[in-house]
Amino acid sequence: MKYRKLGSSDMSISELGFGCMSLPMDLNEAKYMLDAAVDSGINFFDTADLYNRGQNEMIVGDALRKKRSSIYLATKVGNVWNEDEDTWRWDASKVHIKEGVKKSLMRLGTDYLDLYQLHGGTTADNFDEITDAFEELKREGTIRNYGISSIRPNVIKEFLTVGRPVSVMMQYSALDRRPEEWFEFIQSKGASIISRGSIAKGLLSDNWQQKLEKTNGFLDYSQQELELLLHSFDHDTHHLLNAALTFNLAQPAVASLIVGASTKAQLYSTIDAYHHPVADEVIEKMQHITKDNKYTEHID
Repeated sequence: MKYRKLGSSDMSISELGFGCMSLPMDLNEAKYMLDAAVDSGINFFDTADLYNRGQNEMIVGDALRKKRSSIYLATKVGNVWNEDEDTWRWDASKVHIKEGVKKSLMRLGTDYLDLYQLHGGTTADNFDEITDAFEELKREGTIRNYGISSIRPNVIKEFLTVGRPVSVMMQYSALDRRPEEWFEFIQSKGASIISRGSIAKGLLSDNWQQKLEKTNGFLDYSQQELELLLHSFDHDTHHLLNAALTFNLAQPAVASLIVGASTKAQLYSTIDAYHHPVADEVIEKMQHITKDNKYTEHID
């Protein structure tokens, strides 16, 4: 496993990060998978207070407690479950951020976070107040660094301009290249990309044909365009998962790819694909034949 520096922080995180959202809620199963991830060299684990109404944080904390000093732990804040427990609301107030971190720390069984991320955001948010909350938590030693998880360029721009985050978690893949035009700006602000959605809902995986049958295009790709493109990828590599991971890691702005797994087989398959990158010429062709798509919403 290779490691990359996360923005302006002193953290070197694994090129594959473990996204805990789809982790089994059985502690023994979860512990087996997280142990396997650590044994493979993964040292970056991402969860959120929203996942499973906080139960995900509890499972992750229990499973990783004995390994806490050798891993980087990240969670998120900003979404609050309503009393009906079926919906949630947005709260990016300083009060909620500072209360939310206490609850996350308790569930995770730790006294600090390596990365605390704003889980979304709108242009109506008070970013002076938000960043002030994160900066206070840094000074207190409660968090080491902070970042944001968002697909809204205008929100990301405001957050990076007002605050000093070290990371931006964004949906990015060979089929969704919208973030690329923002990479230079993000890096100039001392932050790195944490990539999610790297396999484009399974379309860039080795069972792409089954996934293709269940979709009707993707972003600005029609179904026909998508089918032709994926057949071309498959002809060039026969290992779309390997190509998808290699494509994202070819970007210096990307520090880590968040990969999820709900089974041991999925985890092992992803780790194996990471260790067998495709040739440079395959990536060059993918860059040439895919669309250089751009954000059309949330840009002002």
